[in-house]
Amino acid sequence: MAMKVWMRNVAAVLAGLVVGSVVNMAIIAVGPALAPPPVGVDTTTAEGLKAGIHLFEPRHFLVPFLAHALGTLAGACVAFLVAGSHRAAFAWTIGVLFLAGGIVAAAMIPAPAWFIAADLLLAYLPPAWLAIVLARRIGGSRRAIA
Repeated sequence: MAMKVWMRNVAAVLAGLVVGSVVNMAIIAVGPALAPPPVGVDTTTAEGLKAGIHLFEPRHFLVPFLAHALGTLAGACVAFLVAGSHRAAFAWTIGVLFLAGGIVAAAMIPAPAWFIAADLLLAYLPPAWLAIVLARRIGGSRRAIA
């Protein structure tokens, strides 16, 4: 029995949020191994980050940027492939939801203005667009997801 279109659309948003969040958190979890924080900086709290942010170099911001961009890309791609209708709209929805999360994080977690601008402008909506392009190529035909 085929799943109703509205159920697929709800599942698309939920699956996109879950997959995107898992990808984001996995990259954040391995981040210290890729770019260890400066000695003495506590990256586990906003207060620790605020106290040590002046010690961060641009390389330290690459991991969170990649986490945001790749999380959005994965989530939007999944949403596109799962949705029962208006697939691109659901991929964009994931991009907008992750952008909203990025805006909240930018207000809570200290970071240089250049990083906040680059993150908010480049890590959410462009990856959602790229997810649409990729998902159409790798399995976006109706037969592939029906």
